[in-house]
Amino acid sequence: MESYISEFEEGLNVFVGELKKYVSTSAGDWTIKGFIDVHKNIYTISSDTKIVSKILEIHIFPEIMRFAENMGYKIEYADHQNWYPDLTFVHKQNNKVKFALDLKTTFRRNHSTAGFTLGSHGAYFKERDKDKNIQYPYNQYVGHYCLGIIYTRVVFDNDLAETEIYKVNELQEQYGDKPDPITDRKVTKIENLQSITSVIKDFDFFVAPKWKIASDKQGSGNTANIGSINDINDLKSGNGVFSKLGEQWFDEYWMNYGSATMIKDGKSLKITNIWDFLEFKGRSDLFDKVVSKRAKRRLK
Repeated sequence: MESYISEFEEGLNVFVGELKKYVSTSAGDWTIKGFIDVHKNIYTISSDTKIVSKILEIHIFPEIMRFAENMGYKIEYADHQNWYPDLTFVHKQNNKVKFALDLKTTFRRNHSTAGFTLGSHGAYFKERDKDKNIQYPYNQYVGHYCLGIIYTRVVFDNDLAETEIYKVNELQEQYGDKPDPITDRKVTKIENLQSITSVIKDFDFFVAPKWKIASDKQGSGNTANIGSINDINDLKSGNGVFSKLGEQWFDEYWMNYGSATMIKDGKSLKITNIWDFLEFKGRSDLFDKVVSKRAKRRLK
């Protein structure tokens, strides 16, 4: 399978490198300006992360389909919402070759940090021959990848809960000063689509095997989700907590997260950091392979 993996990774990296110019203008703004109705009104969209994420996925999906076709794969969507992964790539000539790809979109918290969850470390992650909440059993996938999209949200003076409506001269509509006939809201006339301010800008795209960008922390509250590292440069370079330890340690750590227990200082302690796990496994010699700047602080 190594040849399939190297070919898929190489193609995926080339593809992701081209996505930025597909979704953004030369100035770095998102090319999506809003949505249009039959009256040729352009409605701007909110910068709400759920809305932006879904539209981004729709925006790039034709390109993903083109990539899959060029690489000799077919794509399967997850059969049910919230199943893993978002997309399954199945080789047309060898259906034993399957790759999992999750699309992850998030905004910059500041100039250097962003983060997201990397899927569950629960049922399907632990029971790898089962198909609960997953398109195919986990162990049938040759590789598990994340396609990350990081962007900056544009700050507006007004509340975008109320979207703007525009008439664009480029669309050659007959104009007047009448409000929108459906919503009775004011319609602003502009010369061209570029005049509409995009709600997001300054994209960073990257792709990485899931284990290479994982942290040793959960990603969200009480749910059993693996958290990513949050340094943007490290995300783009695949420099996660396990990136030097290897995928096997990532798998074993997260399969045992919060369930394996050790005795420390005379007390029973659930293992929730990589340092305790390596100590529990008798492999303190591997401490220097932990990318420690992204790991939980080791308790003395």
